[in-house]
Amino acid sequence: MDLATLLGTLGAFGIVAVAILLGGSMLVFFNAPSLLIVLGGTLMVVLMKFNLSQFLGAMKVAAKAFKSKLPAPESLIPLIVEMSTVARKEGVLALEDIEVDNSFLESGVRMLIDGSPVEDMRRHLSKDIEEISERHKWGAQVFTAGGDVAPAMGMIGTLIGLVQMLSAMDDPKSIGPAMAVALLTTLYGAILANMVFIPIADKLTLRRSEEVKINSICLDGVLAIQEGQHPRTTEALLKLYVNPKRRDVEKATTEQAPEQEQAA
Repeated sequence: MDLATLLGTLGAFGIVAVAILLGGSMLVFFNAPSLLIVLGGTLMVVLMKFNLSQFLGAMKVAAKAFKSKLPAPESLIPLIVEMSTVARKEGVLALEDIEVDNSFLESGVRMLIDGSPVEDMRRHLSKDIEEISERHKWGAQVFTAGGDVAPAMGMIGTLIGLVQMLSAMDDPKSIGPAMAVALLTTLYGAILANMVFIPIADKLTLRRSEEVKINSICLDGVLAIQEGQHPRTTEALLKLYVNPKRRDVEKATTEQAPEQEQAA
């Protein structure tokens, strides 16, 4: 579970809920017609903008933003350096004994073991990175569209409420419900856009960038192993992807690789 996403979501809605409760009953802020106009209308309009597979795929991608957290890029470097050392000492077939949790890296290691040419590996893995990035891009675009549409649907609901209110000025009892629809649809639209759709879109954009970086580290590492580069050279290459302040986080671990090779 991504703690930042969970805490941010619960915190934002919690603050709004507390503010409502301090001012009175929360039931006053629930209006079924307003919710139908904003939530239902927004989903339908967004569906018009995309095909069904893109729309449903965005829901699945968004779930990943809440359920999983990507590893830090520097956490993969010691493993790749270890594999580089093993491959130089014992050959690439010895990599079968190393446990790999990252599915993209595992795919690259499998191609190494199978003896795939460097260009084939580069083409296959680069295409995989491109497709993963594309899925995240469409997911972010769906939620960005939701963030654009929700306030507009809120405005449509407001206009509907105002028309209903003005058309029934002779009946004081109907003014209150019509005014509630007018005001609450604007509120619902603002909440959906700024507390749901736009944050999820931004999170998916961030995840896209993080996953591309992690997979690029894996790609360069696998290609370096295939080309027989020295583990120290491989380590220096992969650390270029890491923030300079964090490049030495795993220094003690990764420095063991050259020592092991010299001992062998």
